[in-house]
Formats: sequence, C-alpha cells, structure tokens
Amino acid sequence: MDIATIAGIFVFLGLTVASIYIGEGVAGFKPFLNLEALLMVMGGTLCATLVNYPLSQVIGVGKIIKKTLLSHGEDNSDIVVTFVNLAQKAKKEGFLSLQSDIKNIKNDFLRRGVQLVVDGADHEFIRNMLETEIGFIRERHKGGQEILNAMGTYSPAFGIIGTVLGMILMLSSIDDVAAVPRRMALALAAAFYGLGSGYLLFLPMGGKLRRRSEEELLIKEIVIRGVLLLQSGATPSVVEANLKAYLAPSDRIIFKGAIAPPPAGGGTA
Repeated sequence: MDIATIAGIFVFLGLTVASIYIGEGVAGFKPFLNLEALLMVMGGTLCATLVNYPLSQVIGVGKIIKKTLLSHGEDNSDIVVTFVNLAQKAKKEGFLSLQSDIKNIKNDFLRRGVQLVVDGADHEFIRNMLETEIGFIRERHKGGQEILNAMGTYSPAFGIIGTVLGMILMLSSIDDVAAVPRRMALALAAAFYGLGSGYLLFLPMGGKLRRRSEEELLIKEIVIRGVLLLQSGATPSVVEANLKAYLAPSDRIIFKGAIAPPPAGGGTA
C-alpha cells in the first residue's frame, strides 16, 4: 500500500474538518452536506468523462485508482540479484538448468523473458517480443493518466458551473429571503467540491500513476537488459556490472553483499 497517497488525502481532510470545527463547531459542517452540489460536480465530471472516453476505459478508472492507492514499486536490486544468480547457474550448468528456477520467479515479465532464453530464442526475437509488450503497457498507462488528468480538469469546471447554477437559483428566488442562504450554500459548496476533488484527488492521482508507470517501465527495461545479457552468455560479473548501473548509489552499497555464491548443486531464482 502506498502510505504517502493515503496520508496526503486523509491529512488534508483532517485539517479541513479541524478548521471547520474550530471556527464554527459542529454546526459549521451543515453547509458542506449539500447533496445537490455533490451531484452536480461528481455527476458532471463522470458524464464529461464518458463523452470524452470509451465506456470500457471509464469503467477501468476504479482499477486505476486502486493501483494508485495500493500498489508499491518493486525493488530493483532484487531483479539484479536474480539475474546474477541465474547467470551463475547458466554458466555452470547451461540454459536448460534454469527451467527449474523459472517457476520460482515472481515477476511475470522476467519469467517470460527467461523462458525465451531457455527455449533457445535468438537475441533479436527476445528483444522484439519484450519491447513490444512494453509498448502496449506504456499505452495502457498513458490512457489511465489521461482519464485522471481529464477528471481533474473537469471537476473544478463543474464546480464553477454549480456555483453559477446556485447563483441563478438564488437570484431567481430573491423575493424569498429564507431561500437565499440555501442557494448560496449550493453555489459555494459546488466550488469547494469541484476544486477539492480536482486538486486533491484526480490530478495528484494522475501524477502518482505517471510515476508508478515510470517505475514499472524502468524495471522492465532492467529485465530486458538482463535477459539479453543472459542469452548472450555474459559472465555473472559482467551481468552485475551492467545491471548495477540502473541502481541508485545507496542501493549499490547494499547490493554488494546481497549475491550469494552459487551452491554446489545449482543456483537460485
């Protein structure tokens, strides 16, 4: 779970609740409990998104938000350790000996890459297969980012529309003094919901998803590099030297003692 995303949202909500309570007490929350404003902003944002994107992509927004909130990046150093250990075993026993290790590899992309090596695929075929998959992943992630960014643009706009609607309704019933506060509350609550959801939820989630995508694609670039080195028969030291370039300086220090020497009867995945 991504603690930073959860904390950022709930800390802001807590500060908002505290500010209202300190200023007005419990009665201060009543103007914000405005269903009309919420329907205008969230309903309008959803409808505008449906107009702009296919239904199948909009339905997938829930999965995108779940990925943003709950996913966490994979440790790059674990990928490097795995490739060095595989290279040690392949150098000693040959590529076919890696077949028993494939089922223990958790990363699906890495597992498919190593399977191609075991199956005897050539260098260009492996590169084309894996890079094609990366291209499709990049496009899927780009679509998710676009939807969240679009929703972050639409929701403040519908907040303004809700404000205008509330002002129109207020002015149309100006003779009824008792209705003025409720209409004004609709106007201002819509702006609050629109700006809050846009700049706290949708746009930051779009940015977080972009960073998640960059992290995932970097891991896949490491995997492609490692698979091609493995297929070329590179020594474990060459594999380690090449893949450590993808690690941060602090991770390289920790990485130094992470690789165990190959056991007498085989390697590990």
